[in-house]
Amino acid sequence: MIFRETAVAGAWIVELERHVDDRGFFARAWCATEFARHGLSPRLVQASVSYNPRCGTLRGLHYQVAPQAEAKLVRCTRGAIYDVAVDLRPDSPTFRQHAAVVLDADNRRALYVPEGCAHGFQTLADDTEVLYQMSAFYTPDSARGVRWDDPAFAIPWPPADRIIADRDRHFPDFSEHAVVAR
Repeated sequence: MIFRETAVAGAWIVELERHVDDRGFFARAWCATEFARHGLSPRLVQASVSYNPRCGTLRGLHYQVAPQAEAKLVRCTRGAIYDVAVDLRPDSPTFRQHAAVVLDADNRRALYVPEGCAHGFQTLADDTEVLYQMSAFYTPDSARGVRWDDPAFAIPWPPADRIIADRDRHFPDFSEHAVVAR
């Protein structure tokens, strides 16, 4: 695996290191030892799939607070997404900054989103499927969000006729008083 740093401290793009032959290629997509070597949580306890039939679907920006704060490894297995991590950790050198990357079924990249960061994505193609691996179990009482278009983050989302859930559309503006506990 190839790990590439992003603009957000602790968030990494993880690329496959392909071993190619006449049959195609083989690559590791997960290795606890490699993740730990890069200071990333090697704990995975849950995996989920998000299927999105329409281009322009926007999900997020979601996170969980302590003690259920979660790291996520996000990979697009079909279609394409504009994937975003926003640093909500007040003690981080990249506090309130974001990292964005296109993940698609062809580039096979993943984005590692550390604990204390919000995550969201917008689909760039119809029939897009996203695989999440998480370090903590989903706990509704710990689930939080910030608005996808909050000016505090200035995320340059791709233009689209967006499809957004009411919950995501009505998350509050970010406030430094909404501190994310680690």
